[in-house]
Amino acid sequence: MAAEKYVGEKIKQIREMKKVSLEELAERSGMDIAMIEKIEKGKNVPSLAPLIKIARALGVRLGTFLDDSDSYGPVLVRSGEHHKGVRFTSQSGETREHLNFYSLAFDKAGRNMEPFIVDIEPGLKSDYMLSSHEGEEFIYVLEGAVEINYGKEIYKLDKGDSIYLDSIVLHNVHAGNNLSARILAVVYAPF
Repeated sequence: MAAEKYVGEKIKQIREMKKVSLEELAERSGMDIAMIEKIEKGKNVPSLAPLIKIARALGVRLGTFLDDSDSYGPVLVRSGEHHKGVRFTSQSGETREHLNFYSLAFDKAGRNMEPFIVDIEPGLKSDYMLSSHEGEEFIYVLEGAVEINYGKEIYKLDKGDSIYLDSIVLHNVHAGNNLSARILAVVYAPF
């Protein structure tokens, strides 16, 4: 099953189980009803910020949408196997961001952190959309270079560089030097 369909079905299942209408979820999350419907039907693949808003509005962990099993033990992901995890992207017609997320902990139930390998493709324009959500992020550049708009600052990171930031501050991560990049991102989003 495609990641967008899986994530959308999981959101709808949790929403219905908690007896939350689309209208209530839209109000609680501050999102548009049409956007939530597209996400639930697998027609729109959400980025982290909308997923975190939906998770908080439903009172669940972000990882609940990505969980594929009930394993409470350690989860081992071998080199090159991360592509088997849940993949979602922030690319849509309304944004110029091109980020593909690959979960490294999709089998770990009850987790508090979300580790991802993120492939970042260069955008066509430089008017990056900033977003914010509760929590913290750790980013380590594996390949290439990235730029991070964080509040009023711009941080340039090269291979081997890292940054730890508060996600509540408006931010955006995008490819630096107009070339593709790859990062390890660990997101903590309290609920």
